[in-house]
Amino acid sequence: MEVKGETTRWNFKENENLLAASGVSIRGVLNKLMQSLDPSDTRPVIPLGHGDPSAFPCFRTTPVAEDAISDSVRSAKFNGYSSTVGILPARKAVAEYLSQDLPNKLSPDDVYLTIGCTQAIEVILNVLARPNANILLPRPGFPYYEARAVFCNLEMRHFDLLPESEWEVDLNAVESLADENTVAIVIINPGNPCGNVYTYHHLKGVAEMARKLGILVIADEVYDHLTFGSKPFVPMGIFGSIAPVVTLGSISKRWIVPGWRLGWLVTNDPNGILKKHGVIDSITGFLNISSDPATFIQGAIPQIIQNTKDDFFSKIANMLRETADICYNRIKDIPCITCPSKPQGSMFVMVKLHLNLLADIEDDLDFCLKLAKEESLIILPGIAVGLKNWLRITFACEPSSLEDGLKRLNAFYQRHAKKQ
Repeated sequence: MEVKGETTRWNFKENENLLAASGVSIRGVLNKLMQSLDPSDTRPVIPLGHGDPSAFPCFRTTPVAEDAISDSVRSAKFNGYSSTVGILPARKAVAEYLSQDLPNKLSPDDVYLTIGCTQAIEVILNVLARPNANILLPRPGFPYYEARAVFCNLEMRHFDLLPESEWEVDLNAVESLADENTVAIVIINPGNPCGNVYTYHHLKGVAEMARKLGILVIADEVYDHLTFGSKPFVPMGIFGSIAPVVTLGSISKRWIVPGWRLGWLVTNDPNGILKKHGVIDSITGFLNISSDPATFIQGAIPQIIQNTKDDFFSKIANMLRETADICYNRIKDIPCITCPSKPQGSMFVMVKLHLNLLADIEDDLDFCLKLAKEESLIILPGIAVGLKNWLRITFACEPSSLEDGLKRLNAFYQRHAKKQ
């Protein structure tokens, strides 16, 4: 009850860093688009804006994973707290899984389990944050890096990915951005949001540049092995002897279970540089004061990784190849967007929006808001991933839904096209 005549000075207020960080959010943009939907439109909403294929029946995880979770729960062995770095059998399974592609075998001590890949991002950015430090981030990229960097006062410096060169890193620009306060560079491969896959030669160039600059490489490989073009997946950890590599990943995408929230942070550093400079102790220290992944999911990891057959992974890759082809080919029929290169990995493609062909569209966000309202179609504006007046389209969906969505996109263009 308010007391008349009394004025209280309250000592709390908003956290400005948190407000700034949460403003850089794919979820926030998608929620805004969902609020623009016309409730009178009886057509099903087609979600081509997010990276969660589990919403579509054709993208279901393997029964092996489902049985592993059930067995873990029923065993009653995983009802207690986890160790802060993750339980040993799960860390051992992840180490063996990733070591299949590496020249140097990983130890369970190189593996730290996290609540999805997003917590792995949170861990490494907080570990690297110190006064005046800066980090090199790709543009376009995954905006959670920006959100976490803002929150921990880590300066961001953006380097461009080159659409005309299949979204390769502009290495010359990266070198000019770095200084004595630069701590790391982030490489996302296979690429979100571009659908690119980097070659061995290009990744080696990144590692050599990192060594020259004295920085580590944060390799975001949450889409590892989700490739379906001519380029195979090459893990950045191969080059850990050139420059230290911190690999981030999870079971979310390859096993189609993003809601299970099981990820990892892995150090690829045969020369022991990270330990010498205190980074390993800082990772452990951060995990000592943060939450852990659910123990029963950790308990299921060995069975999930060891028992999943290659035919499951091949099925997912083949479906992505089919829908990527549909997406790339249908885009050619929509004059207001162009795709600079065919996606070869992950679940997304970036397309250029040609505002000069549209009569009443201000920018990419305006385009997507009106598209949601008029066509019940959700596509992510490029501004959400750092590239204004581009669009990110998800093709990890039912082929029929993708076909319908791109037809609605073309109808939207026809309605808004400038008169000749």
